[in-house]
Amino acid sequence: MSATIDLPASLQEIADDFAELPAPERLQLLLEFSNGLPALPARLADHPELLEPVPECQSPIFLLTEVDDDGTVHLFFSAPPEAPTTRGFAGILQEGLDGAPAATVLAVPSDFALRLSLAEAVSPLRLNGMSGMLTRIQRQVAQKAAATSA
Repeated sequence: MSATIDLPASLQEIADDFAELPAPERLQLLLEFSNGLPALPARLADHPELLEPVPECQSPIFLLTEVDDDGTVHLFFSAPPEAPTTRGFAGILQEGLDGAPAATVLAVPSDFALRLSLAEAVSPLRLNGMSGMLTRIQRQVAQKAAATSA
């Protein structure tokens, strides 16, 4: 049984964008996502202890999710500019999932990083780092969504 779990439309569009490009241009698109990653709001930048580290990443990256009372997810990342691949992955997740309902975020399949057609452009360790980001996001969302519905 090899059914593939569908991606949310926002992430599917990003995955399609990567798949349509020749391999060398995929890395350039990843770098564009790196440049688009928003800075932390001051309330988080002044309190880095509120962010969770992602040790699977080769670069120091930290993240935090917030879930509104209506179940809307907000994602925040701290990733150094010297780590454009890691920032790019964070940018993809931020663009594709920020503002989505908690159920949508929780339904993203664990193999999402592999669906970006980047295996030729980045190392398996880097793809593992993106999977680590997604795992932490989903855990935080599950915990916070449960707390807001309790």
